[in-house]
Amino acid sequence: MCEGEVMNADWEQRVAEVWNSFEAYEEDRAAEFRALIDELAAELPEGDPLGLFERACAFDSTGYSDRAVPLYQEALDRGLGGSHKQRAVIQLASSLRNVGRAEEGVALLTPELVGPSNELDDAVRSVLALCLADLGREREGLALVLGALAPHLPRYQRSMAHYARALVEPVPS
Repeated sequence: MCEGEVMNADWEQRVAEVWNSFEAYEEDRAAEFRALIDELAAELPEGDPLGLFERACAFDSTGYSDRAVPLYQEALDRGLGGSHKQRAVIQLASSLRNVGRAEEGVALLTPELVGPSNELDDAVRSVLALCLADLGREREGLALVLGALAPHLPRYQRSMAHYARALVEPVPS
């Protein structure tokens, strides 16, 4: 492992430790939590997409979706990669929904439905369902959520998957 990888692993570990302590920061201490994330992000080069992403997450998690949106967008524009990229897309879509821009959230998440499957599939579908509901497309949202839930059920997997499809497929005449 080279020196940069060691620093990156150490930095990621310290970020994870701050996030693991998030619950200790009540609403009246949200600024304190964001300051810790800012300190860590400041260790990275100016404009580093990972630092922007972590700052966006901190704003988002403390109730400031409006301040998170531009940071997520900039992180993605600057080439945020790996699993952070998909997390940023999901969280940006959620924040867009929170600030009344659900249609932009749908546009961001819809392509994620056809990408390679991974552990974030259910999160994609959940946030997309919320965006669709905000746009008056509840049946589509419910179909997504039921489709995501079906594989996790101990029984009725085929039935729920069928019901999910039936919510959005045209009724035969």
